[in-house]
Amino acid sequence: METSRVEEWFERGVEALGHDQVYLARSCFEHVARVNRHPAASSYLALCQAKTRGKFSDAIALAREAIAREPHNPLLYQNLGRIYCLAGMRMEAVEILREGVRRGAGEEAVAELNRIGTRKQPPFRRLHRNHPLNKYVGKLLARLRLR
Repeated sequence: METSRVEEWFERGVEALGHDQVYLARSCFEHVARVNRHPAASSYLALCQAKTRGKFSDAIALAREAIAREPHNPLLYQNLGRIYCLAGMRMEAVEILREGVRRGAGEEAVAELNRIGTRKQPPFRRLHRNHPLNKYVGKLLARLRLR
């Protein structure tokens, strides 16, 4: 198949994903992946698989493989960060999104980092974050909107 058709399928997939049509995007990226193992298409396919099928380990492996083939592409880091968010792996998501920002990711990666948020300092810094006193006093302060 000629490259212009593959690029057209890829662009359709990105557009569909932008409009939250995940199943359509997944089929487009699967088509591109069958014809051409392009790292960006593999990364988007992994994101679509994580959103539709919930197979996070397979999606993470596919996204990491895409990053290994093209480590300078910040978009691949952004997609892997989104997969980690979907999987509930917040710390890994923050780490990989920050790596993407260091490599030149745009506003979307920064917005994703802001959406995830950062943790505030515990009320009693000498105690561990998981200490019951820190947990409950932190919840109380948050409820009273003093924090």
